[in-house]
Amino acid sequence: MREISVVVVDDDKLVRRSLATFFRTVEDITLVGEAADGVEGLEVARATKPDVVMLDLHMPRMGGIEAATAIRAELPDTGVLAITTFGTADVVVPMIRAGASGYLLKDSEPEDIIAAVRRVHAGEGALSPAVTGRLIETIQDAQPVSHVELSPEQILSDRERDVLDQLALGRSNGEIARALHVSESTVKTHLRSIMVKWGARDRVQILIRAARAGLVLLS
Repeated sequence: MREISVVVVDDDKLVRRSLATFFRTVEDITLVGEAADGVEGLEVARATKPDVVMLDLHMPRMGGIEAATAIRAELPDTGVLAITTFGTADVVVPMIRAGASGYLLKDSEPEDIIAAVRRVHAGEGALSPAVTGRLIETIQDAQPVSHVELSPEQILSDRERDVLDQLALGRSNGEIARALHVSESTVKTHLRSIMVKWGARDRVQILIRAARAGLVLLS
């Protein structure tokens, strides 16, 4: 199994040390660098070219949003996972727009953080259910829901709609598979099909498109 290389960027030394401790217990994740702010984090990322960079939001010199933008521009193969104490909609959406493939709160359980690193590395994206709800809410509050007419090529199958509904609940591929009683590979196939139909880059873009079109709603 190929190890996932990770850089942690956070101005709180205790957080960095805690994350390093988590990762030492996991066979497939290796911490290859640490940084205390976005400027240093970008330098470390350039030097190590990690699979995933974990970014705090508010840091000295350069914050997480600016750092995420720079990392994604220079290192497009590196995934960005935001991990912060701030879960309000006004910071979630800018971080996602900056290129973060995942967003977790710092009170997440260690196993959830480890799972999120794996998901971001796998290209799945990682949004907790609470963050997913805030993302949908913010998009729908920012502009009226537009029930757009989809072209025949963009219309989702019934099973793809089922997967989309599960995605809107913030569920992982494995959780979606269990809920729909299908294999994870089947879930991935449906997600890839949706991305192709809608010209979406990842799961987050699928959610944004669906929220704007009124295809997913907050319960």
